[in-house]
Amino acid sequence: QVRLVESGGGLVRPGASLRLSCSDPHRDIGIFTMAWFRQAPGKEREFVAFITKLDHSTDYGDAVKGRFTISRDNAEYTLGLQMNDLKPEDTALYYCAGSITEGPLRFVTSYEYWGEGTQVTVST
Repeated sequence: QVRLVESGGGLVRPGASLRLSCSDPHRDIGIFTMAWFRQAPGKEREFVAFITKLDHSTDYGDAVKGRFTISRDNAEYTLGLQMNDLKPEDTALYYCAGSITEGPLRFVTSYEYWGEGTQVTVST
């Protein structure tokens, strides 16, 4: 179900930074763990990072560990993704996702709510 809204994508050079944002216009208190996924052309949707609602536990995909930071503001119903030292292989459509379940969720099928995606392109 599409109900989240992403923003912040763009075209940047390798080594640059970008910050993605995601909002829930419905302000649904029933959304718990939230995450970012990405999908490059011809590839499957890939886990980037998740953050739980209650204690803000996080985890990251191996490809982005140490470069990306996920955050959330429960009072504002927003999710963020700070991306540093971007590489060409980070080029993808980035999706925000929300789950009615609290916990370490790394699979696409664990999330009920999605945005339509924001494009990130890293190129010289």
